[in-house]
Amino acid sequence: MATIKGASSFSAEQEAQALRKAMKGFGTDEDAIIDILTKLNISQRQQVLITYKSTIGRDLIGDLKSELSGNFERVIVGMMTPAIMYDVHELRRAIKGAGTDEGCLIEILASRSNEDIRRINENYQLEYGRTLEEDIVSDTSSMFRRVLVSLSTGNRDEGTYVDDALAQQDAQCLYEAGEQKWGTDEVQFMAILCTRNRYHLLRVFDAYRRIANKDITESIKSEMSGDLEDALLAVVKCIRNKPAYFAERLYKSMKGLGTDDNTLIRVMVSRSEIDMLDIRREFLTMYGKSLYSFIKGDCSGDYRKVLLRLCGGED
Repeated sequence: MATIKGASSFSAEQEAQALRKAMKGFGTDEDAIIDILTKLNISQRQQVLITYKSTIGRDLIGDLKSELSGNFERVIVGMMTPAIMYDVHELRRAIKGAGTDEGCLIEILASRSNEDIRRINENYQLEYGRTLEEDIVSDTSSMFRRVLVSLSTGNRDEGTYVDDALAQQDAQCLYEAGEQKWGTDEVQFMAILCTRNRYHLLRVFDAYRRIANKDITESIKSEMSGDLEDALLAVVKCIRNKPAYFAERLYKSMKGLGTDDNTLIRVMVSRSEIDMLDIRREFLTMYGKSLYSFIKGDCSGDYRKVLLRLCGGED
């Protein structure tokens, strides 16, 4: 369930004028900007974007960027960006920034649907004149690269059919590729974890536990390391319980010293219209504290205000 649902009736022209008013003249009315943009959903914001340009003759995102700054600006600009383009920009930032943001690549590629990934690939190429795969290949290496390339094809079986015999066979394959041999056959893990459908994999994980006497995640942790381990764990977590996967991403972005703002912003912006309520519920269950209270304690100012709106409330 989403926390941002959109206004049941709204006038794009009125909202465009209200945004202009919030930014015109001396000083900026940040509260007004937060109020307007969090009551609208992404498609309504796109209508406002177009209306702003046609009635005021200015570019809304350009105006927002010149009036706002820092993490607050990044959240607002993210909210103004259609979901697929937001993923495209984040993937590009992850690859082209200083150093690679492996966590971002893993998160997006492991959690999006085939259709999303197909559209991400299309728009990435239009936007940057090269394919996402080319950029992944030039920026990552070895088995981790192969897992990302596999996920970036958006070719997972999305059906619901479970072949019990095959599930049993897959579980045995995984056991023989990891726990049972010296060294690990990572290709086997990739082939099964990145292509089979969700229902089939859930059955595989059950069978694996019976064969290996441990959970598949325990085996991945002991058999792999680094980015490859993170990527395969993310795949398993997203298959099992996507909101719990995102709850953990949020928790890790805020716990301890300092905040991983990139992750915090991306998850809050990209999930607010999809499953933020479910993420909140999982967060509370997993960590015994509400997501709301975590954000409140970790962020400040307008940045905190807008994130709390995206969070939608205290649990």
